[in-house]
Order: sequence, then structure tokens, then C-alpha cells
Amino acid sequence: MSIALGLLIVRLVIGLTFVGHGAQKLFGWFGGYGPKGTGGWMESIGIKPGILMAVMAGLSELIGGLLLTLGLFTPFAAALIVITMLVAIVTVHGKNGFWSTGNGYEYNLIVIAIAVGIALIGGGDYSIDAIL
Repeated sequence: MSIALGLLIVRLVIGLTFVGHGAQKLFGWFGGYGPKGTGGWMESIGIKPGILMAVMAGLSELIGGLLLTLGLFTPFAAALIVITMLVAIVTVHGKNGFWSTGNGYEYNLIVIAIAVGIALIGGGDYSIDAIL
């Protein structure tokens, strides 16, 4: 039981955090800039077309986070999160080194490790995957 509960807590924290990140990009919620603002920033760092890329990133975060939270199609949910974090490393954080204090990829790598771990373990007893 403690393993299943621990996995649920990890899924909820990571999943809901990504739902929030997606909502920032897609809807401008939680202090985000919406597709136009996020897209403008993306274009400023060479990611084009910015608005389309912002929407794609936002959808990956929102859908991946929602599915992870629910424990539904857990490996697919984890893959969406991993892909989003890899793109963030390649386009923004990788060149800054490891530590987050220097805008490095530390956070992204931790999230990738958690998502891959969840994908390998599965959603756990408290997931829709377990019911299905």
C-alpha cells in the first residue's frame, strides 16, 4: 500500500504541475503569457513558428500532465513529458550547464528521471490504468 500511495503522490505533484505549465502556455493562466506571449518568446530564441510551437508545447504539458495525474495511458503521458523536457534542454537549458541556479537543465533532468521511472513502474494501484 505504501508504494501505491507514494506513486500516487508523485503522479499528482508532477502531473498537476504540468497541467499548470500547459495552462500557462495555452490560456495565460497562473501567470502565464498564453500562446501569443509564449510564442513571441519562443520566436525570440529561434523556435519558429512561435505560436504553433507554444500551442504544441502547451498541449504536450497539459495532456501529459492530465493523463499522468489520472494514471491513464501512463507510458504515453510520461513520453509527452519527457519529450517536452528534452526540447527544453536542447533549446534553452542545455547550454547553461547543469545547475538550475544558472538556468541549467537540472530540473528538466529530474523530471525526465521521474517520468521514465513512472513509465517503467506503471500508474500504480490508484490509477485508471489499474482499473482498465
